[in-house]
Amino acid sequence: MADVADWIWWLIAAVILVLAELFTGTFVLLMLGTGALAASIAGLAGAPGWVMVLVFAAVSALSLWLLRPWINRRFSKGKEMGLSVIEGADVLVVERVDREHGMVKIEGELWRARPYDVGQTYEPGERVRVVKVDGATALVWRD
Repeated sequence: MADVADWIWWLIAAVILVLAELFTGTFVLLMLGTGALAASIAGLAGAPGWVMVLVFAAVSALSLWLLRPWINRRFSKGKEMGLSVIEGADVLVVERVDREHGMVKIEGELWRARPYDVGQTYEPGERVRVVKVDGATALVWRD
């Protein structure tokens, strides 16, 4: 029979892991927190210490293997930011775009921009399309 206080330590660990997850956003600490909560429940039910460790390991591993990929897919829908999303995107000019400098807003992020046709200029507030990405610079064109 486990000491009555053992389950409390698992519960404290679960709370700390879940709170730490708020700062990482990876869902790893959340899965470990789930394992710690399950171990706490097992201890509350009277399981010995080795069983609580086994429950923690099993629930954490299963959560990481089964639940975390599902959560990652669920929360990452529509948040791709690869070149395939950027090229062809309709963006807002936030700083005059000419052959020397310029800034546009792409998916809420500021990007350095140059006109695709070096003879063109675009003023703040205009909508342009990203034709190509060259390094960290978006080459833009007005349709």
